[in-house]
Amino acid sequence: MAKTRASHKMNNKWFYPFLALLFGLLTAQAISTVQVYLSNGELYRTLVIVKEAGYLPIPNERTMPHLQQFGPALFGGLFFTLTVGAGLSLITLSAAWSWDRVFGRKRIVIIPYSLLWLGFLVAVNYRSFSPMVTLYFVLIPLVVFGAASKWLPPRKEMEPWFIRSIHTTPLLLLAVLWTLQSDSQLYINLRDTLLLSNPVGIKVNDFYYDYTLYPAEVFKTLNQKMIKTSAFKRLQDEKFAMILENQLNRQGFLKVGRDKVVDLMIMEQGDALIFMNRGKTIIRTTQADFLSDSGAILEDFSKKSDRYAFFRQQITPWSLRIGFPTTLYVFLYTLLRLILGLFSSSRTSSIGASSLCFVAGTGLLLIFSSGGVQTLQEADLKEAMQSERLGDRVAALKTIEQKKLEIHEFQVYRELLKSPHIVERYWLARALSFGKRPDTYMDLITLLDDPHPNVRNMAFYALGQRGETRSIDDILTRIKTSTDWYTQWYAYHALRSLGWKQNRSM
Repeated sequence: MAKTRASHKMNNKWFYPFLALLFGLLTAQAISTVQVYLSNGELYRTLVIVKEAGYLPIPNERTMPHLQQFGPALFGGLFFTLTVGAGLSLITLSAAWSWDRVFGRKRIVIIPYSLLWLGFLVAVNYRSFSPMVTLYFVLIPLVVFGAASKWLPPRKEMEPWFIRSIHTTPLLLLAVLWTLQSDSQLYINLRDTLLLSNPVGIKVNDFYYDYTLYPAEVFKTLNQKMIKTSAFKRLQDEKFAMILENQLNRQGFLKVGRDKVVDLMIMEQGDALIFMNRGKTIIRTTQADFLSDSGAILEDFSKKSDRYAFFRQQITPWSLRIGFPTTLYVFLYTLLRLILGLFSSSRTSSIGASSLCFVAGTGLLLIFSSGGVQTLQEADLKEAMQSERLGDRVAALKTIEQKKLEIHEFQVYRELLKSPHIVERYWLARALSFGKRPDTYMDLITLLDDPHPNVRNMAFYALGQRGETRSIDDILTRIKTSTDWYTQWYAYHALRSLGWKQNRSM
């Protein structure tokens, strides 16, 4: 039995990081699925209230039933699994390794680790206790620390330091290189180059846009939400109540029945107005102060009622930039080492797997960073628009948008309306944002019915940028019939950009 256990330990001496991280991700997925499901249910109840009050719900009536299904919660939960779950699993794995290798498993060292852990728990619950977020910080560390502590091989089984450095150095170098290049443009290049250029990538892209708004809704601030509800209690001045309702409507707070659970409850108390969220007083103001600067007061209300600030602004972004790529590296390394181990020794397969991971990471970085916005000279745009190379045409469209040029001057653009390339139609829609000609307006209306959602979304965005209110009816028609939540999201923001506001007649 002892020999079997020793053999098991030996087999796990390089495999344990994968196993520990996998257990952490599975734990995160279980939590995130429940979290997104509960959030979806809360949003569904809000939308029912909004609909009953006579407003247009977003997502609309065709999409609302998805909020009650298990699939969106499961797939939407992947966002938190691959960000927060990966990040917390990685931190915990590092803590378990240092406790074993640096501190020799001394129990006294658990105290500072526990204090740091407690500090995270306090930070994520600073404004208000959040049970689901707390579960991430309780269950994932317990599972990963326990798994890593169990499967860490004894010191004598570890490879020499210079061999171990071959495993860690490529990962550290990739982390530095990707961090230096990490910006929004890199992710756009990743989408354009890797995803929208092939059938498999398009499915991955569509999967992201199908399910990303479900987890996003979990921790948005009130200002970030499209649909917000409000109600009044004990307001004596009916004229002021009408003014207040109008001001709130402009900011996206839709007045519903006072007996409903709402995002913003306003009560009058003497000369003061009490702004409440979830039964808790957030700010106190006066009629005069609110009327003089309602936008600033509502922004302050949104900020002070934000329960997820630390979780959203610190934990999730760090996990996305560091936790997810590192976990991906560990998983790829494990897969490659298993394959190479079929044909070579353990040491050779280890070096080979690390080398292949580094080559893959740097290769992808070079591809994505080289596909950035190529600003062309205006004199070269006509030739680029007529080029047979897709990259030249896309670069020209990016330049036209960046410089806010009138695309009508390049009549060849009309041939691109039926381009077989999604990325080309996408950037064409963006390039139409600053046109003022009637024919370019009609081209945008045509793109509202493009077969791919990314292109439709950019067409809505462009109409909002153009500021032409005549497009409101076209946008409303499509927002009511759409079955795509992301498309409705873009359409709704376009309407708001055009000065449109909700009416009870919707």
